[in-house]
Amino acid sequence: MLLRDEVEMLRRVPIFSRIAPAKLKLLAFTSDRMTYNVGQDLFRQGDPGDAAYVVLSGTADILVHSSAGDIKVADVELNSIVGEIAILCDVSRTATVRATSPLEVLRISKEHFLKLLSDFPEMAVEIMRVLADRLNHTTAELTAARAAKQPQAAAM
Repeated sequence: MLLRDEVEMLRRVPIFSRIAPAKLKLLAFTSDRMTYNVGQDLFRQGDPGDAAYVVLSGTADILVHSSAGDIKVADVELNSIVGEIAILCDVSRTATVRATSPLEVLRISKEHFLKLLSDFPEMAVEIMRVLADRLNHTTAELTAARAAKQPQAAAM
């Protein structure tokens, strides 16, 4: 794929949509294009947070390990970004991301990702929106799961 095609793909990702094409070209040039087969992990829960990944094609699952095994908590689709939480919070990976179809991603190093945030505060605002949306979705699912358990607990 040509560099200009990667720039166009990055522009479709909401957090990069307002960044100047020249800066996106630099980001695409300094990032690594990677492919994964079905069942391969981009990263595993507990790994160091060294990069964020933009999905260029394919799908993946976000899995969290529990005593009952891996639990799927979300889907990753085209134009999604994953791995940014570990970078922003400077913590290990909070989940495993596993390809569910042939997957092509752009791997953005922690250094380049943080530089973009400092250069483009509007990108930081967009990331906050993405994270807030994820938190809202997770809270709604947790509330529904707990509400479903309450009638059982009350019956005992």
